[in-house]
Amino acid sequence: MRKFAIEVNSLIKNFGSTIAVDDISFNVEEGTITALLGGNGAGKTTIISMLMGLLIPTSGNIKILGKDIITDRYSILPKTNFSSPYVDLPNRLTVQENLNVYANLYSANDVKKQIASLSERLNIKSLLNRKTGQLSAGQKTRVALAKALINDPQLLFLDEPTASLDPDTADWIRSYLQEYAAQKKATILLASHHMGEVERLSNNVFMLQEGKIVDSGTPKELVKKYGRSNMEEVFLDVARGRQIDNIVEN
Repeated sequence: MRKFAIEVNSLIKNFGSTIAVDDISFNVEEGTITALLGGNGAGKTTIISMLMGLLIPTSGNIKILGKDIITDRYSILPKTNFSSPYVDLPNRLTVQENLNVYANLYSANDVKKQIASLSERLNIKSLLNRKTGQLSAGQKTRVALAKALINDPQLLFLDEPTASLDPDTADWIRSYLQEYAAQKKATILLASHHMGEVERLSNNVFMLQEGKIVDSGTPKELVKKYGRSNMEEVFLDVARGRQIDNIVEN
């Protein structure tokens, strides 16, 4: 029997007269990597914010790890985490201080050992005593990922996980995320504009347009369905509203 880490039913989010998320429903199976794809304004960030309990839905239901995100938020949070290169950690704190703060916020076990292990694996050991505000964009991305893994989350939300990284480091991070999901049986939901990354990492993809899910499937299924060579071409079709006309008949 399949178990779901994320269950979304009839989710709607309005900001005044603007409909940001328009009556969507989807499930994410435990132990899988799923991608949310869509252009700017498609609703990705709003959806992730609601899944994390940062935004209250206008209507609809969300279950995270089998529990309601509204009523059981504080029992869920220690089992989840989030990383985005667009959300800065406190700049005046050193990397070590930041990781200590977040480790305690997320009730991580054996904080000293966990920080030492992540620093080694993510190659940030030399950065521990530097203030976070002094780091390069790529260094900040690696530190943000360390923060996101500090509590060994069962469910990890990632926004552009390899932004600003050189190709070699980005490739290494993708391998690391695959290994983490497999070893920990963790679930990852990611938003990315790097279609090669999506094809490599994702078991399933949800395509968004104007707050609606307009298509879904594995990367291979979507590439075949649209008669394209890769997910980059599929993304462009969907972003330009051509998801119906370009479908290849089986």
